Amino acid sequence: MRDFPPLVTTFWSPEGDRVGAPPDTRSPGRFLLWMLRQQTALISIGVGFGVLWQLPLIVGPWVFGRAIDAGIVGDDPLAVAVGAAVLLVVTLIGAVFGISLHTLVVRSWLISLYGTTKMVTRKAAQMGHVLPRRSPTGEILSVASSDSDEFGAMTEIIARAGSQLVSFLAVAAIVMYTSPLLGVTVLLAAPVLVGVALPFLRPLHGRQELERTRNSDLTSMATDIVAGLRILRGIGGERTFGRNYAAQSQSSRAAGVGAGMWQALIEALGVLFSGVFLVLLLWLGTREVLAGRLTIGQLVSFLGYGLYLIGPIRTFFEFAQKLTRAMVSARKAIAIFEPAPPWRDPDEPLRLDPAAGLTDGRSGFTAHPGELTVVVSAVPDESARLADRLGRYLPPDTDPVSEELEEGLTGRAARRARSERARRRAEIAAQDADRTRGPWGASLGDVDLADATLADVRRTILVSDTGSQLFAGTLQDAVDPHRRLTRREAEEALLAANAEDVYDALPGGWQGELEERGRGLSGGQRQRVVLARALGSDAPVLVLVEPTSAVDAHTEARIAERVARLRAGRTTVVCTVSPLWLHHADRVVLLDGGLVVAEGRHDDLLAGDPAYRAVVARAIDEEVLS
Repeated sequence: MRDFPPLVTTFWSPEGDRVGAPPDTRSPGRFLLWMLRQQTALISIGVGFGVLWQLPLIVGPWVFGRAIDAGIVGDDPLAVAVGAAVLLVVTLIGAVFGISLHTLVVRSWLISLYGTTKMVTRKAAQMGHVLPRRSPTGEILSVASSDSDEFGAMTEIIARAGSQLVSFLAVAAIVMYTSPLLGVTVLLAAPVLVGVALPFLRPLHGRQELERTRNSDLTSMATDIVAGLRILRGIGGERTFGRNYAAQSQSSRAAGVGAGMWQALIEALGVLFSGVFLVLLLWLGTREVLAGRLTIGQLVSFLGYGLYLIGPIRTFFEFAQKLTRAMVSARKAIAIFEPAPPWRDPDEPLRLDPAAGLTDGRSGFTAHPGELTVVVSAVPDESARLADRLGRYLPPDTDPVSEELEEGLTGRAARRARSERARRRAEIAAQDADRTRGPWGASLGDVDLADATLADVRRTILVSDTGSQLFAGTLQDAVDPHRRLTRREAEEALLAANAEDVYDALPGGWQGELEERGRGLSGGQRQRVVLARALGSDAPVLVLVEPTSAVDAHTEARIAERVARLRAGRTTVVCTVSPLWLHHADRVVLLDGGLVVAEGRHDDLLAGDPAYRAVVARAIDEEVLS
């Protein structure tokens, strides 16, 4: 059977004008209840199917006992035949609905698993560059992978435990009708035995939270190592980072062993207490037979029910464990899903004019319409901050708040630590809201970027910086992700970025497969494919930050010439100190301390401005040395 979870519209919808209900992030418990409400019908049907699946175990002992009393003790062959026929029918019913229940719980699991993964993806798309300011990358990935699986396990156990609870109550009613003493024993057994195990759930919760945190840190470390592997090899640092990763891996393993020991203890308690319950039931049943209050057939039925009830009791123990793990995962998930985007579109937005000049009030920078402007700065971060403002992006000047719980903290100390993390997140959110409230300070023509919708800003101004990444897929997907270009336009973008060698090296050309983050390409090839993608967008205003920092001088010269020719007549800003770009610039702007201190033609500035000459000369010297 092939089955597919429904489309998740939370944080996003294909229509663009309707967004699914956001999750309830007020507490881990409310978040889990919200997830369960998304599948209320499916879980309810699963409970019903589960009861029918257990029908042979609910009715079977009673039918078997009646057959013994009426057929064997009473010497009635017809009663035995009727009992056998009834057992056959209920067994077939149980088989059919057992298969159906399995199908439903797998579907429910997949909906929770992939639904959570999709929600993380939608949230990342909704928050954009703001999300890494709030939460570490490792925690985001862990929610999308391991935590989503915990939510799937929770929905599966809810349906199974719900059906076994109904079955347990049905069996208790049958036993109560036959023998009040044994009925009360059966009815009280499950809550008493589960209650005995509850004190052990708190240390299990703490161990699992520690394991989850260490695994998240390990994921973050692996992500950083993979992203910087080429640099690490270049400086001989891969062994050092490998040792650090091995140490963190052993720390995660130790936390997992600790959590596993507590989980094994709780499971052992479930087996022990179930056995004790069965022995108690047998002892009481035997006494009832000796007192003449039970028949032999009824005693056999009670023993059958006693064996059956071991299953529900162990399921209730499993439910407590999986709910504990889901609570740990929910605490991490709400830290990802709770933040809201700081951007608020104006009530009466203004339209941006793509043909107007781009101005930054803070630095005094202006990009004249239709010109190639190169921004030069001795401090590259100044140019990067300018590019962020021109594209209406928040600067990367905050450290994300991790959900890491310091080892050894419990009770009030743990609650204080969580409260402090929540306070720090609220501070970052308030800071972002303050920055996005009121005028932005960068304008396109006479319109401040804050007076236009964010979608209009993104359509009009494209910023491609050093953090831009490639995704797994074909070369066509990488250069033209929205499938808007003709083949000729895509080839022009690839040629302007001097990335023809990537096309030639990939089997299949445009349909050649790129690995995640373009791992199979060199650093220069990845940078040139990213540049081709930016050029292929044909944005009215294009801002490039160090677009050729990873290529050699000859390649850079070709790219600068081709980009200038391809973008002729459209506003283009390039942040770089490379002399090979400066020769093609219509205008050069020098930043010092974040302010424009000089502007003009490259040759004029080189001849008449000592500060500009010093910055460019240093860039030339560094290029020669490299």
